Amino acid sequence: TAAYETLIDPSRRKAYDRSYAAGTARNAAGAGTSEAHFDAPAAGSHASATAHRPATPRNTAGDPPQFDPPYDAAAFEAAGTVPLIPFNLASQQVHGMPRKRGIFGAEARIQREMRTVQLITRQVLPAIPAARLVNGLASPADNSHIDHALLSGYRLALIGSMLLPKGAYAWDGQTLNHGGRSIAPPQLAHVVRAMQDIFPELNVTGWTVIHSPDGNLHEPVIDRQRRTAGTSETIQVVNAAGLVRGLKQFLSSGPTPNTVNVSVLARLLRGMH
Repeated sequence: TAAYETLIDPSRRKAYDRSYAAGTARNAAGAGTSEAHFDAPAAGSHASATAHRPATPRNTAGDPPQFDPPYDAAAFEAAGTVPLIPFNLASQQVHGMPRKRGIFGAEARIQREMRTVQLITRQVLPAIPAARLVNGLASPADNSHIDHALLSGYRLALIGSMLLPKGAYAWDGQTLNHGGRSIAPPQLAHVVRAMQDIFPELNVTGWTVIHSPDGNLHEPVIDRQRRTAGTSETIQVVNAAGLVRGLKQFLSSGPTPNTVNVSVLARLLRGMH
C-alpha cells in the first residue's frame, strides 16, 4: 500500500490517522513487527466530521454510487484538507489481486482466489456499483491473511475459499461432512470479530465459498444441518452460486447500499499486505 500512501501529503495525513493496530499488536504474543494498519480519521478532522449516514430517502444497490464523504473540492479547500484517497482510487471496484505470500501451496491458493475474484467481479459487482472488492489484507487478529473483503455502504463481507470434489456436503456450523469425513473450513470467525471491533459502524460477516474442480457454480451441494446450541451464524459456507446469491442479498439489504464509504475503504486499502 505504499504506492497509495505516496498520493497523500504526509503532513496532512497525520491529522487524519490514528492506528488501531498498536493495541492488537500488544495483545498478540509473537505477532512480529508487521501488522495491518486500518487507520481511522482523527476525531474532529474533516473526514470524521463529514463521514455520516446520509439522511436521504433509501436508495437501492443498483443506483449510481454516492461517495461519503463527497469529493467536494471547495469543501476540502475551505477546510485546508485533502481527500483520504484520490477520487480515481475510490472509483475503482477492484483493488489488488491474489499474490504470493509464501512458498508452500501458493499456486493452488492463488488460482482458487482468482476464481473467487472472477466470480464476484462478473456476478456481484455489476449489480452493486458501489461495492468495492479489496483482495489480500493482513488480518488484524493474528498473522494470517484475509483473502477478500467486499464493502458496500455499511456492510462488509470477508471471504475465504476452498476447492473440494463434487458431491453433497453437510455443514453443521463447525465442519463439512462428506462420506464419513469431516473437513474444517478456514477459520474466519475470530477475524470477523476483530474486524467488527475495528469497524463498529459496519455489519461484518464471513463467507467461505466452496469451488468445484470443473467450475460448476452449483457444485458441490452444501446442505445446512440444524445448528447446535451456541453455534454462531456469523460464517456462511456456500458454493459459488450460493455466494453470489448471499452476497447480493446481504449487501443490498443494508441501509445505504449505493454508498461508497470512503473512510472505511481507505483503511482497508492501508491494511493490504
